[in-house]
Amino acid sequence: MRKEIKEYSHKLNLPVIADRWSEYAEQASKNNVPYSQFLFSLLELEITEKQERMKKTLLKFARFPYRKTMDQFDFTAQPDIDARRIKELMNLSFLDAKENLIFLGPPGIGKTHLAVAIGMEAVSKGLKTYFITLSDLVSQLKKAEQQDKLEKKIRAYIKPSVLIIDEIGYLNLDPQSSHYLFQVISRRYERGSIILTSNKGFGEWGEMVGDPIIATAMLDRLLHHSRIFNLKGDSYRLKEKQMRTQKQK
Repeated sequence: MRKEIKEYSHKLNLPVIADRWSEYAEQASKNNVPYSQFLFSLLELEITEKQERMKKTLLKFARFPYRKTMDQFDFTAQPDIDARRIKELMNLSFLDAKENLIFLGPPGIGKTHLAVAIGMEAVSKGLKTYFITLSDLVSQLKKAEQQDKLEKKIRAYIKPSVLIIDEIGYLNLDPQSSHYLFQVISRRYERGSIILTSNKGFGEWGEMVGDPIIATAMLDRLLHHSRIFNLKGDSYRLKEKQMRTQKQK
């Protein structure tokens, strides 16, 4: 019967129960554990392990540049930002409303950290999340078009519950790249949330994409359902470098 239980568990896609049921059965027998409690413990173990496997898979899929949590963010370095408003984002209610989150500000002040922290929370809730820089996004779409796979690649950016596009504004876009970005934004509009970081104010987007009309069309869709956060201050990286330099003197 042991062989059959293991075999049936695998057929039902219950690998943890297949490997652990005998051990749990012996413990239950020794401790007079009720049948219902024994069954519940096995099922609970299976679900816990399955959730952990799913989380690892989602984290790998997300392609975060690093793993940062909201607790690690230094709000004291951002006195002008409403910490309560930022932390409320961790309930992920913006996803239900298909709202976009936009973090604006100069380089090195934590925009990407916040985007990753929210993305990590989405992953912990079992939601498919994908992180990509704008440079990589347009590069991948350009390559996909050359391979006659553009539509398939665009759909890959539409499917995740959360799409994080990082570093918008660091490079000006050519007309083709601007079109790619517009397609992604337009097709996720009211279908899925985008978390976006940028060092450019909205008034500079026309120059960035090389076409004020396309910039207006992008912003119209992005801002219709959005929460905007303006971050200020000096770069954390520059501060750390200055501190290291002072210690070496």
